[in-house]
Amino acid sequence: MKKSVKILWITVLSLTGVFLLLILLVNFRIIGSMPSMETLENPRAALASEVIAEDGTILGKYYQVDRSSSDYNEISKNVINALIATEDVRFYEHSGIDPYATIAIPFYLAVGKKRGSSTITQQLALNLQADNTGAQRASNIVKRSFQKMQEWLIAVRLERNFTKQEIITLYLNTVPFGDNVYGIENGARTFFSKDAGHLSIEEAATLVAMLKGTNLYNPRRNPKAALDRRNTVIELMEKNDFITEPEANAAKSKPIVLRYNKIDHNKGLAPYFREVLRDELKDWCKNHKKADGSEYNLYRDGLKIYTTINPRMQLYAEEAVAHHLKDLQKVFAAQSNIKSGSVWKNWQSYIDRYMKESDRYKAMKDDEASDEQIKQAFNTPVKMKVFAWKSFTEPELNELDTIMTPIDSIKYMRAILQAGFMALDPESGEVKAWVGGPDFRYFKNDHVAKTRRQVGSTFKPFLYCFAIMNGMSPSTMLPNEPVSFPKYNWTLSRNSEGSVGGSISMAGALAKSLNLVSAYLIKQLGPQAVADFAKNKIGFNADIPPYPSISLGTPEISLYEMLQAYTMFPARGIITKPIYITRIEDRNGNILQTTAPEKREVISENESYTMVKMMQGVTGPGGTSARLRFRYGIQSEVAGKTGTTNDNTDGWFLGFTPQLLAGAWVGCENNFLHFSTTTNGQGANTGLPIWAYFFQKLYADKTLKIDDKATFAIPQSINSEFYQNFEENYKPPAEADDQGNGDANDYIMDVNEAEAEADKAAREREKEKQKENKDKPAPSTAPKAAYPAQPTKPQ
Repeated sequence: MKKSVKILWITVLSLTGVFLLLILLVNFRIIGSMPSMETLENPRAALASEVIAEDGTILGKYYQVDRSSSDYNEISKNVINALIATEDVRFYEHSGIDPYATIAIPFYLAVGKKRGSSTITQQLALNLQADNTGAQRASNIVKRSFQKMQEWLIAVRLERNFTKQEIITLYLNTVPFGDNVYGIENGARTFFSKDAGHLSIEEAATLVAMLKGTNLYNPRRNPKAALDRRNTVIELMEKNDFITEPEANAAKSKPIVLRYNKIDHNKGLAPYFREVLRDELKDWCKNHKKADGSEYNLYRDGLKIYTTINPRMQLYAEEAVAHHLKDLQKVFAAQSNIKSGSVWKNWQSYIDRYMKESDRYKAMKDDEASDEQIKQAFNTPVKMKVFAWKSFTEPELNELDTIMTPIDSIKYMRAILQAGFMALDPESGEVKAWVGGPDFRYFKNDHVAKTRRQVGSTFKPFLYCFAIMNGMSPSTMLPNEPVSFPKYNWTLSRNSEGSVGGSISMAGALAKSLNLVSAYLIKQLGPQAVADFAKNKIGFNADIPPYPSISLGTPEISLYEMLQAYTMFPARGIITKPIYITRIEDRNGNILQTTAPEKREVISENESYTMVKMMQGVTGPGGTSARLRFRYGIQSEVAGKTGTTNDNTDGWFLGFTPQLLAGAWVGCENNFLHFSTTTNGQGANTGLPIWAYFFQKLYADKTLKIDDKATFAIPQSINSEFYQNFEENYKPPAEADDQGNGDANDYIMDVNEAEAEADKAAREREKEKQKENKDKPAPSTAPKAAYPAQPTKPQ
C-alpha cells in the first residue's frame, strides 16, 4: 500500500473516529446541552395563555412569544403540502436526516452555492432546543458544528418516538411567522383572521414563504418580496405534484389579501379587564403546582382562562363610555379654569411629581442632565402624540399629533375625564362587561376595581334599607329640617340646593336625594349601627367610619365593591360576589379550577323588594334620574341611584333592571380637577348617560335577550292588597339635582344655635298644623304607597 494511500486511510479513519466520539459525547450529554429523552418524549413548546370570552372568542393572550397549538387534523392540507414541497420534499422517506441533501452539501459549496440540508425534523430539533434552553442557530462554525450534531441526534430520536404526522404538527406549532407570532394557528389568525384549517393555497403558501425569512417575506412589511416568494412556493407545490397546473396558475394570479389582526394587549376588547385578570392569574400561578411540583407559568404554559365577559356587551360598554366622555370632555375642557390652566395655580407640587415620574425625565436623568437642563426641556415645545377624542367607535383614531411643552402635556392629560363601568348578572354574579378607563394605551389605571372614590348618594340606599329593617316604611313621613350632632360637633343646616323645611315621605326623600333627611335617619339609627351594618352585614372591605357624614356618602369605595353590594336589591336580599372566571384549563384541556358563585343572604326578600320599589322612584318624575326616561328614552323597569360628591368631583350612577345590574363612575384622577357646576358635574349628567347608552344598545340587540318589558318579581309572601298608587306629599317639580355631600355653606358648626333654630322651626310648624287640622276630617289610615307591609320583627 502506498504511503499516501495509507495516510489518507489513517486520516479518514481518524476523522471518522473523532466524529463518532463527538457524537457519543454529545449523545450522553458529556459535552453540549443535549436535551434528555424525557424532554424529547414530552416536548413542551412555550404556549401563550389565552383569555376566552363567554362565546368562545379569544379576548387576549399573555405571552413571551405569541404561540398557539393545533392538532394535525386542524391544519389545512395546503399548509402541510406547501411546507413539504418547500422545506423537505423527501420528508416521508428519511428517518430524520436526508442523506442525499447532506452528501450534496460539499459539491454545492465547491461551486460557490449555498444549500440547506436540514430536514423538517432537524429544524424541529433546533426549535425545541430554543424552547428548552434558549439556544439559537449559532454563527460560529465550530459551535454550529456541535449544534448540527445535536440536531442529527435529536432528529433521529424524534423519528423513533413520533409519527410523521406528529413531527410535522409539532414543527408547525413551533415555527415563527414574524411579528412575534409563533405557530400556524396564530399565524393564520394574525395575518388572515381565520383558523389554520381553512387556509387557501395562496394563503398557506404566503405563511410557508415567511419561514425563509420572517422579516424579509412579511407581507405586511414587504408585500412585493412576499408575493414573489409566495409564488415560488406555489411553483414548488406544482412541481412536486401537490397541486395541478391550473390550481397553481389560479393561486399565483391572486394578490395577497391580508386581514391582519394582531392581538395587542393595549388594544382589542376589555384591555383593563385583561390587565386586572393578569395580576390575579399571576397569584394563581404561584399558588398552584403542576404534576412535577413546579409553578405554572402564565406566559409559557398555554393556560386557557374561560371568562364570563360577553363580547357584544363589552363592545357596547366601551362604545357607551367613549360616546359620553367624548361629548362631556368638550364641556369640561371649555371650563374657564381648565381652559386657562389656572386650576393648577396651587398644585405645583403635583406637576413636579408627574414630571419626575415621566419617561422623559428618567431618560434625561440617566443621561446625567442637570435640573436646569431638564426644566428647560420640559418647558420647550416639541412634537408629540397625545390622547384626543375623535371617535367613539374607532379607538385607533383617538390620537392627536401636536406641538406642546411636556409640562403642558402633563396638565392636558391629567384633565382628561376618566370613567369606570361594569355590568353583571346580579343573580349569578357573572361580569358581562368591564371598562376601566377611556383608553388603555394612554391611561393604565383601572377605575372599576383598583380605584376608590367617595360614593356620594349611591350610599344612601344602604342607609334607607337599614331604616326599613328597623321598622320604617316608604311612606313614613320624615322632617326635612336642620339636623345636629352635638357629639360630633356637626350640623347640617340645609340641603345643598338650598331647600329646608317641611316633611316628605321616605320614598320621596330617596328619590330626591335630600341630605337633610339622610342626616335625620342616621341620627335616629346611630352612625355606629349604620357603619356596622355596612361593614359586617353588607361586607364592605373599604373603611366605613362611624360618623354621621357617611349618610351623605363620604366613604371611599370602588365601583366593583358598590356593585357587589347592590346585588342584594335585585337578587332578593342575597349578595353575590362578582365572578369573571368560570374555569381554567391547562394546554391539554385538563380542568385546573372552576368557579362557583359565592352568595350570602343579607336582608329579607320583602326588604329587598321594598328597596327596589323605592329606588324605582329615583328614575321617576321628580327623581334625580328622571332624564333616563325623558332624555334617553329608557322606559323599562329601572331602579337605581345617582351619586355626586363634594364640589362635583365624582359622578355616579348605579342602576339595575330585572335582568342586569350596571354602574358608572366619572371623574378626574385628581380631586381638584372637577366640574364647576352641579348641572354639569352631578351623577345624572356624568355617570347616568353611560348607563343609558349601554342599555339602549342592549335593548336594540335582540340576540342578547335583555327584555325591556321584564318586570321585577313580586315576592310570594307579599299580597297585592298591600299596594296602592304612591303619591308624593307634594307635586314633584322637574328632575331633582343630586347635590352630593354638600359644601361648607350647608354646615353650621355652632351646634347650640342650630339646634335652637331647628326647635323653633319645629314648634312653628306644629302650631300651623294644629290650626289647619281644626276644620279637616280625620286622616285615612290607608298606606300612601304601593309597598309591602313590613313583617313583624322577631323579639
